[in-house]
Amino acid sequence: MFMLDRRVRRTVPVLALALAAGLTPAVQAAQPRESAPVTEYEPAESLEGNFLAAYIAGAARDTGAAATYYREAMKADPRNAELLERAFISMLADGALPDAFRAAERLTNRDGANGLANLALGVRQIKASQWSAARQNFARSGRGAAADLTATLLTAWAFAGAGDGKKALETVGRLRGERYYNTFRDYHAGLIASVVGDQAEAERRLKAAYEADRNTLRVVDAYARQQAAAGRTDVAIQAYTDFDSLMPRHPIVRDALDKLKAGKPLGRLITTAQEGAGEVLYGLGSAGSTQGDELPAVIYLRLALYLAPEHGLARLTLADLLDRMKQVEKANEAYAQIPASSPLKLNADIQVGLNLEQMGRGDEALAHLDAVMKAHPDDIDVVTALGNVQRSRKKYAEAAETYSKAIALIGDRPVQNYWTTYYFRGTAYERAKQWPKAEADLKKALELVPASQPAARAQVLNYLGYSWVDQKINIDEAFKLLKQAAEASPRDGMIVDSLGWAYYRLGRWDDAVRELEKAVELKPGDPTINDHLGDAYWRAGRRLEGKFQWQHAKDLNPEPDDLAQINDKLKNGLPDIEKPTATAENPPAPVAAPHNPENPELPKGAPQPSEPPGAADKKTGG
Repeated sequence: MFMLDRRVRRTVPVLALALAAGLTPAVQAAQPRESAPVTEYEPAESLEGNFLAAYIAGAARDTGAAATYYREAMKADPRNAELLERAFISMLADGALPDAFRAAERLTNRDGANGLANLALGVRQIKASQWSAARQNFARSGRGAAADLTATLLTAWAFAGAGDGKKALETVGRLRGERYYNTFRDYHAGLIASVVGDQAEAERRLKAAYEADRNTLRVVDAYARQQAAAGRTDVAIQAYTDFDSLMPRHPIVRDALDKLKAGKPLGRLITTAQEGAGEVLYGLGSAGSTQGDELPAVIYLRLALYLAPEHGLARLTLADLLDRMKQVEKANEAYAQIPASSPLKLNADIQVGLNLEQMGRGDEALAHLDAVMKAHPDDIDVVTALGNVQRSRKKYAEAAETYSKAIALIGDRPVQNYWTTYYFRGTAYERAKQWPKAEADLKKALELVPASQPAARAQVLNYLGYSWVDQKINIDEAFKLLKQAAEASPRDGMIVDSLGWAYYRLGRWDDAVRELEKAVELKPGDPTINDHLGDAYWRAGRRLEGKFQWQHAKDLNPEPDDLAQINDKLKNGLPDIEKPTATAENPPAPVAAPHNPENPELPKGAPQPSEPPGAADKKTGG
């Protein structure tokens, strides 16, 4: 077999699909869905059956199925308060808001202190310009730090909607407590002042928010737009440029800079009280999306989009969350609903293509992204995304050619911003059995990848280091690279597996067993890692354990070629071989960090699966 074992290669499609950006003319913009009961789920014949189905769907985070089954259960037991509340939450999360509002009315009739129901009704009243009624509901929307923050900001926007700017700013001024409250306070105070016409106060408050937090896109965007409107275009350009140096190539920043440099005006970020209330809910949903609180974040974002359906970042964040919840088709619906006028539209369309590949509709994905590339031939992200799908479809030579087109488009742009393209092309060359070209690209990617992205750097170290070990070249340097990778991403089962498999290829069976056991603990459901551990057990003389591990790998649905090899090993074991030796003196054994279930799987800042290009804002709580 030429070069890399499939295990190390499988890190690449994840990175490729995670770091690409998106677009598609083939997907027509869908209309926002406020209530569409799902008909694809067959109701059970009993209350118990529908409740159980709803419960299981909720545990699987399938909000559409949960809402459907809870609706059916409520038909059989309409007075059941627990059923009603569960149905209400599921309908909110699924975006069936008119149904959710009706459920909220019933809930508040039974329990006037139900915080989430009062919040939902207050949001509905904001949209209907019923400002006083909205404030009353927000006053009953719960207690605690998060509830107080939400209620205070929404109440302030309700005063602004009623034309009482003074009372609105006084209400925001009551926010005290956590340090981040200060930024929230000044940011929304500045937006409110702008909406009610007090531009001097708007400038003062937005400047204070910007000086406190220059790393959050929404704060930077609001401040820069205010400065541009005041005629200080140079200040606005500098604010965007500074953000771009921290988080390069964000489409909103690129769009704003292009307009300012062309002498075009920028509109205000928020123009109505309804949009301002939507911005509050977006901020809460965005913050929750970075902390693993998917369901509450989805609910906040659904309510935000009810008030501000043109909010591109809110819809992008919602789509990203749905991706993470394995609701890929619903994620594509959300991507398709991003307004055509939004600078995020291209990214969203590309993500639709990447999702088509993840859904097993690879031919559609290729056709889709190919059409997009023809419409935008000079967009590096589009070209790279097509290469990623080609590579995932095992069209390695085509992928390498497509990545070369992307690299040719870099021109005078900062090349370090495109390290992933060199990495992807290197992996495509490796799979196409063009190792000299692959090695050159992997070294280039390692040179360019920022130190601020340790988990991403670890992937490059892992691929290059393992390649050398597999070919028994540059052994000492290879182990240095693999040790660095394991230290940077000690919870990445694939990287720990690379280290263990490297030991195996050098005949260091005990070291291999130690690392591969850790890798299996980190990724117990991976068939290739379990297969590797079986090989290591066998060579270490633990043959019964080796056969057990191979059987486990077989049960985990490996690739067809792997399955044939596993079956052969289960029947015949491994052939006797002379223990391999390294071509250089064996270095001290690098050891991956022990498994720690308290830590997240990847360090902060690591590229995440299905992360769309709008995620820079979300990672900063914007």
